[in-house]
Amino acid sequence: MSKKSVVVSLGHDALGYTTTQQHDAVRITARALADLVEEDYQLTITHSNGPQVSMIHKAMTELRRVYPDYTPAPMCVCSAMSQGYVGYDIQNALRSELLSRGISHPVSTVLTQVTVDPYDEAFYEPTKVIGRFMSADEAEAEIKKGNYVKEYPGQGFRRVVAAPKPIDIVEIEAIRALAAAGQEVIACGGGGIPVIEQQHVLKGASAVIEKDAIAGKLAADLKTQELIILTGVDYVYLDYRTPGQEPLHSLTLSQAREYMAQGQFEAGTMLPKIEAAVYYLERVPEGRVLITSMKALKDAVKGKCGTLICG
Repeated sequence: MSKKSVVVSLGHDALGYTTTQQHDAVRITARALADLVEEDYQLTITHSNGPQVSMIHKAMTELRRVYPDYTPAPMCVCSAMSQGYVGYDIQNALRSELLSRGISHPVSTVLTQVTVDPYDEAFYEPTKVIGRFMSADEAEAEIKKGNYVKEYPGQGFRRVVAAPKPIDIVEIEAIRALAAAGQEVIACGGGGIPVIEQQHVLKGASAVIEKDAIAGKLAADLKTQELIILTGVDYVYLDYRTPGQEPLHSLTLSQAREYMAQGQFEAGTMLPKIEAAVYYLERVPEGRVLITSMKALKDAVKGKCGTLICG
């Protein structure tokens, strides 16, 4: 029997928020991923990196402040660093978990670049807050460099970057080849490293890419049979966080579009996940999307929990 191909998108809960939390969290995550491998899935794994890239950005900015001879690391470099260190932890934990179960599958991390449009409207209205709090003078210096900042009264200022839509996954053929060879692949971490294509040169962009958006695109480009999005809740809900909230056990593509139009899903939390599901199903109509939590995953793949979205 051929393996079932799936893209699994890991949220913050799967990784924690500090290096210590991540070290512990990925071992729990690895067990859930290994359960999927035992169910005969071939995994392509992507993950969030919000806390990690912010931590790296803070550290590199502080390094520059203490040691002026060091140049500050641009966002694209911070993104690459976060991909490497998160991928390293997942790769090691999953390899160890698989070997403990007698499964000798290679696990690979692909440092992944993703092209974005330099004229994407997101660059004119950045929304993603990163880095440490700055003084008014430091904020003014950032503004003079062409960066955006946001003021938090009584606390200071923080830098804000754009979240443009992904266009192309540069290393998609490498990812496809590894998946086809039966490897478990970690790719497009944190949304991928955002780059702008200028003729044959890829130039890093001062931005981040939504990890849900890249999960939908990665699954569509690979034409996987499934897309699994792991989040902090067991189900997608209607009227979430109200007395009448209702878990959705299943959704059609048309229903998903209708509920989005009604404003049922909160921007920045569930809405990007539904948008990713719609993007994928429009391109892979025979596919299916499962949205659930890490703790419910084992039951969800058996149809006992989670929200299943199909065309």
